[in-house]
Formats: sequence, structure tokens, C-alpha cells
Amino acid sequence: MTRRSPRKYFINRAIDNYFMGVYKAWSFIKRFLSEAVKPPYHFREIVHQCYEIGIKSLPLITLTGFVTGMVFTKNSRPSLVEFGAASWLPSLMTIAIVRALGSLVTALICAGKVGSSIGAELGSMRVTEQIDAMEVSAINPFKYLVVTRVIASTITIPILSLYCSFLALMGSFLSVHSNEAASVKSFFLNGFSTITFLDVFASLTKSIVFGFTIGIIGCYKGFNASQGTLGVGRAANQAVVISMFMIFIEEVIIVQIANWIRYY
Repeated sequence: MTRRSPRKYFINRAIDNYFMGVYKAWSFIKRFLSEAVKPPYHFREIVHQCYEIGIKSLPLITLTGFVTGMVFTKNSRPSLVEFGAASWLPSLMTIAIVRALGSLVTALICAGKVGSSIGAELGSMRVTEQIDAMEVSAINPFKYLVVTRVIASTITIPILSLYCSFLALMGSFLSVHSNEAASVKSFFLNGFSTITFLDVFASLTKSIVFGFTIGIIGCYKGFNASQGTLGVGRAANQAVVISMFMIFIEEVIIVQIANWIRYY
């Protein structure tokens, strides 16, 4: 009888755990899709979560969006001036912000702030048996805790993305105005002359997908947390890391699809 090597055993165990995790995550998403269309809908809790996710994130989004637009413009201007193309700066900034920076920066900020908050909150409720108590009280904890948070993040993050893009454009305008005394009208006319409906639609689609991803991953990690306070910290950390990883993958996929539609 041959003895299996420890290395092969751990490799096989890691593969089994990976596919088991994929199956559990897919089952979690299917349960969300099933529960989301069934009453009751808990509109008041959805509004409350929109406030927690959206309004409380405004200061950080405001600062980050404005600074991103201003810094990116200042770093791009010398290169364009060197080639005598400083007049293209509004168009370049508008394309960069609308197509990529606005939605991506917002999603990464919310992945760190919202994803960790959801993971830690639901994780602490799980390890302190509050979720079990809700089940005993004939309340569906999945619908009340998970569905409301995922819907709120899916609604709120696209709005935050539009807000971040606007502030980034205002930061870019102030940077351009300080060097060339350009007016607001000329800046936005030159900038949006290169933007199409496909760019706005692709950016909005990315924001919706990012919002759903952040909400579902944070809820999944928190709802299935274990091992006490250690598990709560691990759930919050994994919610952030996995959300950011998935955001970059989704960014690449959606950009490729948008470019395929644009050029073919």
C-alpha cells in the first residue's frame, strides 16, 4: 500500500477547498437572486443602508475625486506641452475620468470602506449569534441583512461614481484654469466633444457591477464568518482584498467589451 506524500495531500486539499468555495459563493449568489424578488422587501432598511454607504462616504469621495482630477492633470500637462498639444488636455482628462478613473477610484475606495464595514458588521453578528437569534425569532436574516445591503451598494456606488467623476473634472478644470485661464464653458465643450454615449453607458455599467461585487463579497464573507473575533477580522480583510481583485478583473472585461463594440 503506497503512502500519499504530505505535499500531494495539501495540494489536493487546497484544490478541493477552492472548488468548494466557488460552489458556496455561487450558491450564495443564487440565494440572493431568489430572495431579492420575494416579499417582504424592507424598503426602510434599504434606504438606511444607502445612507450608511452613500452619505457617510461623501467626504472621502469628495476629497479623493477632486485631488485625483487635479493631480492627474498636473502630471499630464508637461508631456502635452512638450509636444505642443496643451489644447488637448480637457479632452484627455474627460476621456480618462469618464471612461476609467471615476468609476474605478470610487469602487476601490468603497471596497476598502464599505466592503470592510459590511464584512466586519455581519461577521460580528455571526460570531455573537445575533443571526441565529434572528432565525429563532422567525426573521429571515439573509433577506434583512444581505439582500438590503447588496441592493443598497448596487444603487449607491454608481451615484457616488458620477459624483466622483464630476469632482475630478472640476479639479482638472481648476488645474487647467490656473495655467491657461480657460473658461468653464470651453473646458467642458472641448472635453465632452470626444465623449460618446457608449463611454457613459460603459462607465455606468461598470459602477453597477462594482457595487454589486462589493456588496455581495462583503456580505458573503461576513455572513459565513467563524472562529470568533479572529474570524471577524479575517472576514473584513478578505472582503476588501477579494473585492479589489474582482474589480480589476471586471474592469478589464468590460473595457474589452466596450472597445469591441466601439471598433466593430
